[in-house]
Amino acid sequence: MADSRSVKTSFTAGELAPQLLGRADLRAYANGARQLTNVFIQPTGGLTRRPGLRHIATLPGYARLIAFEFNTEQTYLLVLTDHKLSVFMGDAQVAEVAAPWALSQLSQLAFTQSADTLLICHPDLDPKRVTRTSHTSWTIDAWPWVEVPTHRFVNAAVTMTPSATTGTITLTAGGNVFLPGHAGQRWRLGGKRVDIVSVVSPTTATANVLDTLPGIAATQDWEESAFSTIYGWPVSVCFHQDRLVIGGSRSLPNRLWLSRSGDLFNFDLGTGLDDQAISFGLVSDQVNAIRGVFSGRHLQVFTSGGEWMVTGDPLTPASIQLNRQTRVGSMVARMVPPTDVDGSTIFAARTGTSIYEFAYTDLQQIYQANDLALVAQHLIRTPVSMAYDQRRRLLHVAMDDGSLATLTLYRDEQVTAWTGHTTQGSFVMLAEIEGTVYAVTWRWGVFRLERFDDGLALDAALTGTAASPQATWSGLAHLEGRNVGILADGAPRANAVVDNGAVTLDDTATSVQIGLNFTHVVEPLPPELLSIAGARSVPLRLVAVTFRLLNTSSLSVDVGRGSQPVPFRRLDTNVLDAAPPVFSGDVRLRALGWRRDAMRSLWRIEDSNPLPFTLLSITTEMRITD
Repeated sequence: MADSRSVKTSFTAGELAPQLLGRADLRAYANGARQLTNVFIQPTGGLTRRPGLRHIATLPGYARLIAFEFNTEQTYLLVLTDHKLSVFMGDAQVAEVAAPWALSQLSQLAFTQSADTLLICHPDLDPKRVTRTSHTSWTIDAWPWVEVPTHRFVNAAVTMTPSATTGTITLTAGGNVFLPGHAGQRWRLGGKRVDIVSVVSPTTATANVLDTLPGIAATQDWEESAFSTIYGWPVSVCFHQDRLVIGGSRSLPNRLWLSRSGDLFNFDLGTGLDDQAISFGLVSDQVNAIRGVFSGRHLQVFTSGGEWMVTGDPLTPASIQLNRQTRVGSMVARMVPPTDVDGSTIFAARTGTSIYEFAYTDLQQIYQANDLALVAQHLIRTPVSMAYDQRRRLLHVAMDDGSLATLTLYRDEQVTAWTGHTTQGSFVMLAEIEGTVYAVTWRWGVFRLERFDDGLALDAALTGTAASPQATWSGLAHLEGRNVGILADGAPRANAVVDNGAVTLDDTATSVQIGLNFTHVVEPLPPELLSIAGARSVPLRLVAVTFRLLNTSSLSVDVGRGSQPVPFRRLDTNVLDAAPPVFSGDVRLRALGWRRDAMRSLWRIEDSNPLPFTLLSITTEMRITD
């Protein structure tokens, strides 16, 4: 017989994919786990039960969430649903405005904010701006274009003949050019501006001349508006170096437009002076439909086929340079905006199975794309939304199947740790505002707005207080007919079913927390013990396991005989005391029985009690055959 003792002081590799169960040679194996569900990895290496979700509102349907930060004291959550924009401040709705975006368009919306204005675009809808004038006053209107970008879509040989050089004129095309959707669009003839008033036929249209035309002879020097109902509208947008940057449209998916410096809606190319607008296409050996533009250290362009860097200090028509950096590609089916994390840009890969970090290296002066989910790809299943909580260093990613994965990212301590999360329902959409993470959830056919709350241990939960003890608590219509967990005066009570929006406790209380239970799970990787011959040594026996806990009120562990609640033991006696409200220290559990399944974990924590739980380290004592 031989005894073995191991100490696990860190979970900084997070939950590992099943494909890595045979890779004990990896550093991630020593710091990883087989399953980590409904827990957050702390940057210091330990883990804690995730907070619950507070119920805020019931939504009319699927929603997109947009964080709107006017200043440090005025932050709002914009909730976009089918043809509606709702504005929340804190947990209260303060405004509601009719919106042009249909339900089917919400997943492809792109947006960017400057001061009190939010710009929103969709490839099939003319772009809009959302403007705040007060807490309760919000408006949605069209972009105030000064000059719209122009482009030549038809054959370069087709001529255009004006009937006059000023006033209201007739334009005659040398081929079928005009469509009804051209009415109201701005064109250029010989570099001069004209507005199309009406379309008479495919070859004839009426226009108003804004700049005197150079003549009435037929000319091939003409362009039409780059954006229209015919050719589509901007796909993505951002601000960079005091310019408005537009990335791609439906008919020009690989083209970039940069406005004039300091004149955000003026895209007149002029004569190429330093402050004038810029326009160019991404030309390469593969498809490069632009899926996102992001202002970081440089202007970053994320396409369906790769990632690009646009340089120039400052960006001018003469200094601008475009270089492809990596070939990962971004998602096409929906718009998942890139997210800044400590100076790097995090984006969802086109494959839907990876989350990449796009980071600049000073030594090589290029960007590199690193797969952050390489050892946990089983948790990444077609991302639909991301939100980064900077205060806790947590990147939350909602998946298409309704699951949620959270990455703890702390480069200074080499922490890249994923955990998975479940709830009674699905996670649909995420947004973060100053450390508060909001979520759209789908529960029993209803979409709801909720947020993570450190003071809660249940989901879809509400709290209540009373001046005198009472047994019946109401206001729970959103959980009608559901079996709910209850914390009363800080102690768990028996579950109850919500009836007519209320529950009745088994005893009175002055404060309650009522919501949906969820279970946290911590399961280690199988032990990796080798014999002299190099084969895995079995059978083996778990002698004892010691859990070092911090501010913990509940622990339930399976060491081979099923999950059992653990009464906390005072280390200086052999007497078991009642569990204290909050416990910090070591809990040692003994185990019996030999095990012959080398793939089986030695222990497993699984607990649904809505009480605090923080695990710092584990010491395992085993006995194996020689």
